[in-house]
Amino acid sequence: MAHLGSGRRRALAVPVGLALTASLAFLPTVAASAAPRGNTAETAAASKAETTGPKLSYVANLNSYATVKAAKKAIERAGGTVVTSYEQIGVIVAHSQNPDFAKTLRANRGLFVSVGATRTAPLQTVQTTEEGTTQQLSAADAAKATAVAQEGQEPLEPNQWDLRAIKADQAHKINDGSRNVTVGVIDTGVDDTHPDLAPNFSKEQSANCVGGVADTTDGAWRPYPDGSDHGTHVAGTIAAARNGIGVSGIAPGVKVAGIKVSEPGTSLFFTEAVVCGFMFAAEKGIEVTNNSYYVDPWMFNCKTDDDQKALVEALTRAAKYAERKGVLNVAAAGNENWDLSADSIVDDTSPDDATPVPRTIDPKVCLDLPTQLPGVVTVSATGDKGFRSYYSSYGLGVVDVAAPGGDKWQVPATPDANGRVLSTLPGGGYGYKQGTSMATPHVAGVAALLKSAHPSATPSQLQAMLKAQATKTACPTQIYDATGALINATTCQSKWGQTGYYGYGVVDALKAVK
Repeated sequence: MAHLGSGRRRALAVPVGLALTASLAFLPTVAASAAPRGNTAETAAASKAETTGPKLSYVANLNSYATVKAAKKAIERAGGTVVTSYEQIGVIVAHSQNPDFAKTLRANRGLFVSVGATRTAPLQTVQTTEEGTTQQLSAADAAKATAVAQEGQEPLEPNQWDLRAIKADQAHKINDGSRNVTVGVIDTGVDDTHPDLAPNFSKEQSANCVGGVADTTDGAWRPYPDGSDHGTHVAGTIAAARNGIGVSGIAPGVKVAGIKVSEPGTSLFFTEAVVCGFMFAAEKGIEVTNNSYYVDPWMFNCKTDDDQKALVEALTRAAKYAERKGVLNVAAAGNENWDLSADSIVDDTSPDDATPVPRTIDPKVCLDLPTQLPGVVTVSATGDKGFRSYYSSYGLGVVDVAAPGGDKWQVPATPDANGRVLSTLPGGGYGYKQGTSMATPHVAGVAALLKSAHPSATPSQLQAMLKAQATKTACPTQIYDATGALINATTCQSKWGQTGYYGYGVVDALKAVK
């Protein structure tokens, strides 16, 4: 992601003072608004637009009274090419080699609220929000699990300590979820040919959004041949079928869709692709999206920066539009062991598509996206012993709920004694990952069970139920650090019936179906 975590990239509450949300009221009428008067100075300057710079992608956010037609003309005059436009939210994606492209459009305040580049330089490989590498399930460990599986369990379910941690195994005896509910996995792609995913996969609600335009040709949603297994692992945790094969998902009766948004060769998640992902989910009737990544190239997007401000606005518009269309968005808190409610954080990873420049940011002004977007459910990770996972970021008033994400130091009493999360891998395999990327699909799965039981519930109502039904979890006295040593949990704060580590608590699948 943008980092994916076996949780989110290195993998990944409502932010304070998002003035952007106020502008959303105008969006439904964007296309019908009157065109503003032309900016003569801007037009003259644009007629001589340079095309000698690197080809970058931009998002341009329109004013309430601007027309898309007029905005497109301004983009072309500034040396840009329109890739796609989302008239529902007043966002246009464009490419340009004009080094002054964004500056030129920003000067036209009659049309644009903000314009920003979604990347800074040629792409470089980075990681997602998972913590560490994938561990393939060995034949010996698979045999151990199968040998002790009880009647009614999937063959590898004895190794799924995470199901039992949130009572999903008990929930399955009551309700596996409804076929009328779909969870969209906005990620690195999903292998729908996997025998544990094929029965529940929705091709009609799947696409490749890389570049900002949805490609729905058959198989476009699958991982690249040399790509990440992250999205397939996430999908299995949500909805692997109870079919006598492999593992079980949290909601094995619901459908799952793949919305690929990561770049080939790098697994970077750029704004235009993520905007496309939210918009596609909204228009295809998806009820829940899982977002186990952060949007590149900035770990935090500062609203004091012209480019980053534009990315925040475009993503806010897209996420809020999806919410208005009935989509609950769930996102990972991240694997940096950061306090997202702190006064300041040192970000030494941004931009991740060029040479990072260390900077000290205020997380109330500089947002981790999409996890700090308005209305998004923010998820931290726990291990088998119930402690916050050593890598998981946290924050009082930022984290909404917690769920099993795995922790190699919290070793369960399972046949494999592996504290990570077991799920599906491309090519029909199975393996272990840990991270807030793995915690998030547990919450998305429980949300799908809630939507199955309450089909008329709105996203805000589903979020309220997730919090109300969560198992209240107090601050622990100790947690494991990255070396496996037990240390005092001095960074956990409590207030308003929440904690910084667990939010309102650990989600409960059994309560969701009752």
